[in-house]
Amino acid sequence: MHVPANPPKLSAPIDLERVRALFSRPERISPADFLRREVSSRMFDRLELIKIAPQRVLDAGCGAGADLPLLQKSYPAAQILGLDAAAAQLRAAQGQSSKQSSLNQLLSKLLPSKTGVDLLCGDFAELPLGPNSIDLVWSNLALHWHPQPDRVFAEWRRVLRVNSLLMFSCFGPDTFRELRAAFAEADLAQHALPFVDMHDFGDQLVEVGFSTPVLDMEVITVTYDTPTALLADVRALGGNPLHTVGRGLMGKHAWRRMLDALEKTRRPDGKLGLTFEVIYGHAFRPAPKVTSKGEAIIRFDLPRKPRQ
Repeated sequence: MHVPANPPKLSAPIDLERVRALFSRPERISPADFLRREVSSRMFDRLELIKIAPQRVLDAGCGAGADLPLLQKSYPAAQILGLDAAAAQLRAAQGQSSKQSSLNQLLSKLLPSKTGVDLLCGDFAELPLGPNSIDLVWSNLALHWHPQPDRVFAEWRRVLRVNSLLMFSCFGPDTFRELRAAFAEADLAQHALPFVDMHDFGDQLVEVGFSTPVLDMEVITVTYDTPTALLADVRALGGNPLHTVGRGLMGKHAWRRMLDALEKTRRPDGKLGLTFEVIYGHAFRPAPKVTSKGEAIIRFDLPRKPRQ
């Protein structure tokens, strides 16, 4: 059996085909868009602090395309690429990109470079893009759906130009902690993703060649009146795409134990709380220090002569 020299660091035994199936019905996941929009807004607040003027922007895992018009508004001279593995999501994204159609037509007359929004279907660990072709990779709450985040980071670095920016968000390990504890009272099965720790992401970014990654985390708590409403949002956020997920229904008594355990977590205000640990990260692709043959690259910055 061949053992790879650099085996992938799996975040979880995620079935990518199952992920595509879970996201193949935009109407099924749209009820949880409120959280995606909130996290996106907080990402844009961070992006405003970084002064860049990208020519090509990639929204990796763009879903139904809600961020595409916002990215184009932020960078009207740029070509915006939306990429998702679920074709149904891209069909929904076409409606989002059409909101900017009149602006695109105006910009195409004023600007020599290509502008507007283009949509691509594919895996963001195997991008259909050439090296050094993107100035900003943006990814909102998508990374945790891929089983090999280290390979995703390596691919994102490949397509980024030197000194270009990666910005992403994803869920961290404390996400769904109340639900995990409740399901643990019912059975031993894994009912939610074992999300990757922020510090592990930082290590992976450095290992694939990003410079000085900056990561931070915050906790968002959403409250519900009933377990039914809470579970509906969990399903709307994507569901369980693990290879290990049970194919049959949970037994009636086990389900009752889970609901009883969940009820015990009610807050003093009578609400059920659900925790989301949100990780934000950004990093730049630095200039290479060695050639493809391993030879060191030495740069000389010559002082400018003062004008006479």
